[in-house]
Amino acid sequence: MIQILRAGNHYQPFRGPFTITRIQPSDILDVEMNDPAFGPLSTIDHAIMRKGLTIKMHEHVNDEIFSYVWKGTSYHKDSAGFEASIAPGKLMMMNAGNSFWHEEKVKEEYVEMLQIFFRPYEANLPPSIQFHDKPSDNRDWYEMVGPEGSGAPLVIRQSGYVLDAHPKMGDVLQVPQYKGMKPFLYVLDGSIQIGDDTIHKQEAVTDLENDLPPFTAIEDTTVVLFIVDMDAITSNSGTISGMGKRR
Repeated sequence: MIQILRAGNHYQPFRGPFTITRIQPSDILDVEMNDPAFGPLSTIDHAIMRKGLTIKMHEHVNDEIFSYVWKGTSYHKDSAGFEASIAPGKLMMMNAGNSFWHEEKVKEEYVEMLQIFFRPYEANLPPSIQFHDKPSDNRDWYEMVGPEGSGAPLVIRQSGYVLDAHPKMGDVLQVPQYKGMKPFLYVLDGSIQIGDDTIHKQEAVTDLENDLPPFTAIEDTTVVLFIVDMDAITSNSGTISGMGKRR
């Protein structure tokens, strides 16, 4: 049975120059839960950051953090002195492990991005950071993130995958299936028709019983697909990924 998470359900911990719409993936389920996670996928922060904003150096512990910039450029700096710009097509994965410090700046215009928090399979792993360049306008699926040994360009220390696609109006896409895993399909921008349902920006759809059917892009759209093992072993000690559900 298809289950839908509508945009009106989301929590906003910050509003203003730094606005976060916090998608708590378990809200898509019919069961009331105090845990925000959908398997090991804990939280999706859909953020808008205005010009001049600096998020000062801060620590993460036991978070697997995937940064996906949709618009603009975010400037990353970490405690090791490494600096990089993150923009559409430039992906970053921070495997925080036992400690990872970073800051973010917006120097021009604004940034709209997803910061995605997974729970690792084990606490206090060594920290690392990864980058990958990809097309920013792929109309079909591009596998960005996967577990160790999967061949995905960015490695997550968990049983999960992240893909994106940028279908044009009228495009029909099949939803990839991974054996033993369940989908969480998020519309970052635009809208899609899936079965009898229309899914708009900041909304998501899943089906825990059957494969999701193909969908049609109603307009030019960006979708991000999370595919996870709902029974994965997780460490719930993450700075953000280990938090309980907020309202």
